[in-house]
Amino acid sequence: MSSGDIAERTSTSDSTVRKRINHLESSEVIKGYSADVDYQQAGYPLRMLLYCTASIPERGELIPKILEIDGVVSVQELVTGEENLLVTAVGESDSDITPVAQALLDMGLTVADEVLVRSHETTPFGKFDSENGT
Repeated sequence: MSSGDIAERTSTSDSTVRKRINHLESSEVIKGYSADVDYQQAGYPLRMLLYCTASIPERGELIPKILEIDGVVSVQELVTGEENLLVTAVGESDSDITPVAQALLDMGLTVADEVLVRSHETTPFGKFDSENGT
């Protein structure tokens, strides 16, 4: 969506929208942009959630290393419960997910649970207030 499209939808000028976006980027509210990938359409129909346990002092430090594992598409740090990392991996078949689980084990993580996901949809957060510029 272009800044002109946003301006039209919010009854704001194009330059105001661009300034607000630039401000959000410079203050790191917007950290970057990413593609919304349909992994199934791309040939990776299997999406697996792996609930893992890492030692609390090192769980945050492990995230960049986990993201380097082939097939891993996201890692979430959880702060409640025994499982404190949620790793999402995609693949063509079970044989693509097994090496991911093994790599996590090799890093010293415990894989407590694996969940096969049937579908996954997202939507942007809609509670930002265009009146006060947030």
